[in-house]
Amino acid sequence: MRFYTNKHPFYCGIDLHARSLYVCILDDDGQTVLHKEIKAKPEPLFDLLTPYLGNVVLGVECMHCWYWISDFCHEHNIDFILGHALYMKAIHGGKAKNDRIDSYKIAHLIRGGNFPLAYVYPAEMRATRDLLRRRTRIVRHGADLKAHVKNTTSQYNLPPNNLNLRYPNAREQMRQKFADESVQKNIDLDLNIIEFYHRQLSAIECYIEKHAKHHNGRDYHILTSVPGMGRILALTILYEIGDITRFENVQKFASYSRLIKCRAESAGKIYGTQGNKIGNAHLRWAFGEVAVGYLRGNEKAQSYLARLHKRMGKAKALTALAHKLGRCVYFMLKNQQVFDEQRFLTG
Repeated sequence: MRFYTNKHPFYCGIDLHARSLYVCILDDDGQTVLHKEIKAKPEPLFDLLTPYLGNVVLGVECMHCWYWISDFCHEHNIDFILGHALYMKAIHGGKAKNDRIDSYKIAHLIRGGNFPLAYVYPAEMRATRDLLRRRTRIVRHGADLKAHVKNTTSQYNLPPNNLNLRYPNAREQMRQKFADESVQKNIDLDLNIIEFYHRQLSAIECYIEKHAKHHNGRDYHILTSVPGMGRILALTILYEIGDITRFENVQKFASYSRLIKCRAESAGKIYGTQGNKIGNAHLRWAFGEVAVGYLRGNEKAQSYLARLHKRMGKAKALTALAHKLGRCVYFMLKNQQVFDEQRFLTG
């Protein structure tokens, strides 16, 4: 957890909503100089902040509509900080809770050096990252549709099939599979959505890859040098990291990627682990998939995993491999070097 500790003459906390903002500005002595609700538009916010420009820092909690506030501050050279939603528990406690109280608490957290920082993702790559995340949700929904087709086959006690529904021929074979017209209509609905998804996702993937080469083509090339890392995994890691220099060391990167567990202890007693779901879920998924892909057809990697099996068991061995690959990616991007398998397996 990182806190914002810089000093300013004024501290502005905003309780952010889609249609309204509750703004609280405190001076260096903690006195409230402004406390007002305005519409969520740049013009009224700029009018409110004009007397304090150059002397104020503005902080909001990380929620879905913080993008425009960040861009607004960048345009007007206003110091902007983003609060980590999971760590800003101080604004959620208390007997009473409303927008006015929340904005006041946010301003006080900033002034007191207790404002937990989240990463302000660069604007030029932000929309492409969101598109890639949207693609992941659509792919998973497509997988649910394919599972429904297979489960319906079992439901009506038909012979199992190993058809890959991403291909047109496989989908055509399923269109005359069921005697009951209603059941077939149900399956056709799945198949039509799968076909539409396949066409749209292919175009989206090409679009994202083109932008990745423009945003950071060198890092994208470095990531694809890892065996078993296809273009989707490389794109996911590239856009979820953003700028590798934002991580001070490899330990912080591994923690952000959910590749390590943090021990909970008190008075010399260990109570297990905590915070396992704090971090980037997309990176955790990507490194898990990279570990599986790296093992596929790679005898050296399989021998390495077998040695890990003996030390820590099967489940932990695969997690340890994913952790090692994550650390490797960190140093590859930081040092701008492609993957060296001999060094990886002997290190």
